[in-house]
Amino acid sequence: MTPPRRNTGFMGKIMVVDLTVKTIETQTVSQQIYRSFLSGMGLAAHVLYHNIPKGADPLGPDNMLGFVSGLLTGTGSFFTGRWMVTGKSPLTSGWGEANCGGHFSPAIKRCGVDGIFVTGISDQPVYLYVDDTTALLKDAGLLWGMDTVETETQLLKRYPGARVACIGPAGERRSLMAGVSTDKGRMAARSGLGAVMGAKGLKALVLAGNKRIGVHNKEAMKRISRICSKWVQLQPPFLPGFLTAPVGALLRTMPWVFTQDGLLYKILLRKWGTVSMNQISVEMGDAPIKNWKGSSRDWGFFKNLSANPDKFTKKQLRKFHCYSCPLGCGGICTTTGRYPFTHKPEYETVLSFGGFVLNRDVNTIFDINETLNRAGMDTISAGHVVAFAMECFEKKIITLQDTAGMALKWGSPEAISWLVDQIIHRQGIGHILADGVAKAAGRLGQESHAFAAHAGGQELAMHDSRNDPGFALHYSAEPAPGRHTSGAWLYYEMYQLWKKVAAAPRIPLVYNKARKYETTSIQAHMAKANSQFMNVMNGAGVCLFGGFLGARRIRIFDWLNAATGWHMTPDDYMAAGTRIQTLKQAFNLKHGIQPKNCIVKGRPLGHPPQARGANKGRSVDIKALTRAYWEAFGWDTETGKPTDRQIDAVTTVL
Repeated sequence: MTPPRRNTGFMGKIMVVDLTVKTIETQTVSQQIYRSFLSGMGLAAHVLYHNIPKGADPLGPDNMLGFVSGLLTGTGSFFTGRWMVTGKSPLTSGWGEANCGGHFSPAIKRCGVDGIFVTGISDQPVYLYVDDTTALLKDAGLLWGMDTVETETQLLKRYPGARVACIGPAGERRSLMAGVSTDKGRMAARSGLGAVMGAKGLKALVLAGNKRIGVHNKEAMKRISRICSKWVQLQPPFLPGFLTAPVGALLRTMPWVFTQDGLLYKILLRKWGTVSMNQISVEMGDAPIKNWKGSSRDWGFFKNLSANPDKFTKKQLRKFHCYSCPLGCGGICTTTGRYPFTHKPEYETVLSFGGFVLNRDVNTIFDINETLNRAGMDTISAGHVVAFAMECFEKKIITLQDTAGMALKWGSPEAISWLVDQIIHRQGIGHILADGVAKAAGRLGQESHAFAAHAGGQELAMHDSRNDPGFALHYSAEPAPGRHTSGAWLYYEMYQLWKKVAAAPRIPLVYNKARKYETTSIQAHMAKANSQFMNVMNGAGVCLFGGFLGARRIRIFDWLNAATGWHMTPDDYMAAGTRIQTLKQAFNLKHGIQPKNCIVKGRPLGHPPQARGANKGRSVDIKALTRAYWEAFGWDTETGKPTDRQIDAVTTVL
């Protein structure tokens, strides 16, 4: 094994914690591993593939939970404050990953490691404390039962200046929708990995290290960062919030579309954050309505339900910036509800508890957002479960007897709030619903499976593949299914990878919308490039929104070379993205997951097509798309399985 050099951006070590026998050790990672898989998600894929045995129970001692930082975190680059939680997902039984911002990512590396990996099960609640010289498991008995905000508050009183990641009641009760919280409301929410943490008896990680993060070429890092900063600071005056709906309506009606430049989305993000897309997405058909059944033309949604972004920013007290982020799309808000302060709800939460359940009340969305953040539960999955339950109530699969007399009527703030509390506490009907729509449909039976929108067990995000079929493809074919951050046709446009990557297909400035619904080799390679580039970003710790600035403005490949001293080309880094994707797919196959069984079905694909609205008559040929995508990677087009040679190449790197 070749030990890593100093001043390479990465720390060269990982920490391994065994909760059963209470041991903590550090292990050296070879430079070859970093060159092959980068750090972050790629490093985690390598470690987890080799350390989680086939058939391991996701909630058992053999599952390994990884907390990893990115290779570029702490190097002076921008948009590089993302950290990731990884493990075998109890929601899908395959590869699980969740991504988060805040300020926890550099804290991992300042403890002298690129990742902390936890296995075993503690016989009593514990938290892990790490600083420059110490790594200890400490009693968390008094913290068990506290919500995420209370937990972090108590731990920061004991350890001022530390960074904390923790679970709340949802993780303790092993809800398969549970995530991991930091910064009192930033959530690594997807894949149910908070339940793994709860099953292990691990309440929190408290990191207080101060070790230096070195880079190969500081001046080059600064120069490249100045280029990025110039584009971020460009902020021309923009339209008021009430005009975002007409903009979405215009995009809906235009037969021809311009290839999207991510600089426009940056302007929206800097002004409003992700809620900038509330009305635009509804009107253009990007946002699913009424559990994927409705459209923007139903139920007066245009005037009453699409949530003008100004309604959210007017409650904002200050912006929230994640580590190394010059943009600041988050916000700390005050409300008139049950909580005086909360993080500004993100687009996904606004739509999950707005149009998706036909809720018109903005205050309810603020309250639900904070309630779920404190519980440590994924708002996307929770919104799906609420909509699923409301449709089951409408069809009399769930009755008043099941709900203690609470009528689960569409759009009822009282019913939504009541049901969320039931789910968090696993009380009554909430116990049936707390593990997601796939498990709930299995328990309720009858025709409820038709109302459960998921991919391989994980609920889909608030982006409609009838508007952008790229979402359907990545929901279905990614090793961690159901996630919207992996790729879409729109993402490829904004990345503008063809300006840096030789193999990336170039797309025209203007094209007919009908092109989005074709299945061609070009689209397959666009999707492949999306996955490759997302793996590079997750290996480097780069925020998706930074990536949307475009490859010539956020120079990830140049940053990586300046940090490490490598001389890899953009195509070399994209090849690393392929290796990471292959390794995650191999992980699923090792654990018995058949990729074809994760393909989305039913309404989200336009089966049957909608009769009205933005996506009227549209459907997605998901079978053809997944075949073409797997062929682009050189995998079996029927099964999604890489060749034995491809698997051997990524699993034998030492």
